[in-house]
Amino acid sequence: MPTLSAIGFKPIRQGPMTLVDTAQVTKSAGVEQDFFGRPGKRQVTVMSQEQWNIVCSEVSVELHWTTRRANLLIKDYSFSAADKGKLLKIGGLELEITGETDPCKKMEIAQAGLEKALTPDWRGGVTCRVLNDAQISQGDVVTIADAPQQLSFID
Repeated sequence: MPTLSAIGFKPIRQGPMTLVDTAQVTKSAGVEQDFFGRPGKRQVTVMSQEQWNIVCSEVSVELHWTTRRANLLIKDYSFSAADKGKLLKIGGLELEITGETDPCKKMEIAQAGLEKALTPDWRGGVTCRVLNDAQISQGDVVTIADAPQQLSFID
């Protein structure tokens, strides 16, 4: 069963990641105190421990997951293009998966070959929009499901 294994945020632009065991996540601010948490399609980023392990193997260096600068790390799940538009639930938190987190040149600066290793198969993780306010903690159960269909009513 997938679970949340780590939580991180950047309190200042280009600053180091801050790790916490528990975090408040809101529609207005994303992960507590995260510089990039404003509302939008890239409000929270989530990556897979299994996919990160593949990346580290390809670059032949064991890097800490925060090198990727994602907010949340989950284990026992690998993301793919089929996840776009799905509902990602972490404890009581609901996130809409809006797309793939594309690796940038900062990854190459962090480690030679990292940008290329993150590129295939959604290894860089996913971007998400926060759908409700909730507190999350390491060890929370993670589920991924199809988003409910929007109902439209005709008057």
